[in-house]
Amino acid sequence: MLLIAKVIRQISTNEIRSVAIRCISTSCLRTNSKLAEVGKLQTPKTENYVTGQLFLHKVFGYRGVILFPWTARVYDRDAANQGKEEDSSVISNNDPNNKEVQKRTQTFYQVLIDSRDIPFIRAQTEAVTFLGNNQENSRSLYAIPGLDYVSHSDVIPYQTFESTALSHELFDKFLKRSDTDPPYTYFPSETLKAWQKKNHTFLELSDVHLETTNNIRITVIPFYMGKKESPSSSVYWWRYCIRLENLGELSVQLRERHWRIFSLTGTLETVRGRGIVGQEPILNSRLPAFQYSSHVSLQAPSGHMWGSFRFEREDGLVFDCRIPPFSLESKTEPENTQNDEENS
Repeated sequence: MLLIAKVIRQISTNEIRSVAIRCISTSCLRTNSKLAEVGKLQTPKTENYVTGQLFLHKVFGYRGVILFPWTARVYDRDAANQGKEEDSSVISNNDPNNKEVQKRTQTFYQVLIDSRDIPFIRAQTEAVTFLGNNQENSRSLYAIPGLDYVSHSDVIPYQTFESTALSHELFDKFLKRSDTDPPYTYFPSETLKAWQKKNHTFLELSDVHLETTNNIRITVIPFYMGKKESPSSSVYWWRYCIRLENLGELSVQLRERHWRIFSLTGTLETVRGRGIVGQEPILNSRLPAFQYSSHVSLQAPSGHMWGSFRFEREDGLVFDCRIPPFSLESKTEPENTQNDEENS
């Protein structure tokens, strides 16, 4: 799957109109594996894609379908840092909305991932989480499997002639197929519209932060999850999704992480550790990217996070990559935030 996606990225726009997609199925890494045709590539769009668009992920290579779009503010520190000396004063700037940072608007999409591809992609597939109310009226952590956020530039659209376009337990609940002859088209169901409306606060993607150090690009997307209240205190929770991407030719391996977490109450916490989510991923030309999510809590409605990842390159060079600073902001929550998936 990943090798095929890499070849597809080299196809020109004119060629895309007539090239059939052939993706490796989940059995293709076993003996007697073979390629399986899943559809026909379409010309990438400059305007937004609509709900029901099937696609291949340009970086991770998985099959997916678009649920709905988000308009994000992208804070790009690469342009601001060009021509500046690499020094520690840059990393200590914890203002995510620094006026020197170039800001642009970009469309991202909420998508479903084909479950057949999940074992072969380097991205957490239960990364979308939020706090909801259970029957005891307390807050529980919900994880929604097989959801992702994808930028417009990472979408390679295609159409399919197969009656089963995507393997995911929510596909038939969230999307309806047209009655026309193949290639099939899909449109949003009432269940999807209701689910999006009810969980909008916790699904919304609004800010994206990115920075590149020594050809390693770090992208961070923070999300507000909700708060837990007790008679004596309130604890606010956020999740943050991080993509590590090697833009260079030499292989690198992540060794350590170093976080600084500042709360509106005035506290500053420092966290150091080996690897990320129990792994020390290697980023090379064949598998250039790794994506994961984690969580943080504060006893205040806002704060900031920033830090660095330490990498070891194949030639022995050890260096730190800046994690772009980003803000943690709470939002006004809807009265009922129970996960609709249970009732859909």
